[in-house]
Amino acid sequence: MTVSETHRAIEAVWRIEAARLIAGLARLVQDVGLAEELAQDALVIALEKWSDASIPPNPGAWLMSTAKHRAIDQLRRNQRLERKQDELGRELEHARPIEIDVDTGPGFGDDLLRLVFTACHPVLSTEARVALALRVLCGLTTKEIARAFLVPEATIAQRIVRAKKALASKKIPFEAPSGDELAARLPSVLEVVYLVFNEGYAATSGDDWMRTGLCEDALRLGRIVAGLVPDEPEVHGLVALLEIQASRAAARVGPSGEPVLLLEQDRSRWDQLLIRRGLVALARVEELGGEPGPYAVQAAIAACHARARTPEETDWARIAALYEVLADLLRSPVVELNRAVAVSMAFGPEHGLNLVDQLAAEPALQNYHLLPSVRGDLLARLGRQAEARAEFGRAADLATNSRERDLLRRRAGSGA
Repeated sequence: MTVSETHRAIEAVWRIEAARLIAGLARLVQDVGLAEELAQDALVIALEKWSDASIPPNPGAWLMSTAKHRAIDQLRRNQRLERKQDELGRELEHARPIEIDVDTGPGFGDDLLRLVFTACHPVLSTEARVALALRVLCGLTTKEIARAFLVPEATIAQRIVRAKKALASKKIPFEAPSGDELAARLPSVLEVVYLVFNEGYAATSGDDWMRTGLCEDALRLGRIVAGLVPDEPEVHGLVALLEIQASRAAARVGPSGEPVLLLEQDRSRWDQLLIRRGLVALARVEELGGEPGPYAVQAAIAACHARARTPEETDWARIAALYEVLADLLRSPVVELNRAVAVSMAFGPEHGLNLVDQLAAEPALQNYHLLPSVRGDLLARLGRQAEARAEFGRAADLATNSRERDLLRRRAGSGA
């Protein structure tokens, strides 16, 4: 194996093992920042040693063992922890290494659950939670996170450093909540997963319409959370939504990277395995009972599209009704805009346009490019091409993603 091949293999191992490694170490040292540093140290040692020999049969256990020894050395050097040295050292020496197999017993699940809730703690800003989660739970480098969100690497590095300092300074315990506290904290975790997926699914800026790597990271993280808290309906609702949305990825981008709108997509390219997984997750929501939350309702909307073999078979009346439920749950003008689209498809563009015009004064939508985009589409369907062209032009001026801007400019030129 060449050096470059070894490095690629190590990177793959890191993506798989990072979360478990950091979770196990954080339980032992009670500090997420220190746990990540120890894990990174182990990775550096692996890059040095594995280049000269074959990769060990259980790389996860090797990394854990190496990180434990680094922890022991650091504890012995740290005078502030002198009194805890013997106690923690003995625990580290005798702790079982985390195996590479996913099924590592209840201890592993508990550690990972603690890490999920710590990295996504609401004491951190949304941006900090997203950056820290991608770093410690998905194994992305600072450079990769910065590239994904199109911000300077130094900005991401600062967010991660500040997040770890905030967790330490506020003495956030490395533990998973339970009972009512779990229900209160879970939305913070789900929001991180949702935001990461959305940025991958429809990039807010840059030259790429989709960043599939972020979608995959969010899906992986969502599945992990669903496995750790299997009796929480909204977790399965979110996973169902992401699975079904991700199923369209191949059909959403044209041969030149341009966006392909939903009604124009080749549905034979939709990933049926992901759709089936999403429908199973949605069925799990129904099995668990209770009133569906916002993610479950959005998943039900996505399922309506997934079940339609052609655009004409789409149950737009049900989608409009589901958006009305969602609007009651979220009270969001963006949801109302989406409901207007569904109403226009179910009952005619004039009904949708009436709803859109009622949203024109919403402060949150003043610079939202999809408001004039939707209005332009409805005007075009009503045969008011000149007005539609003006709306598409305004939408293009507001769009921050270059691919989407190009699409809107083309529509502004044609009025359709």
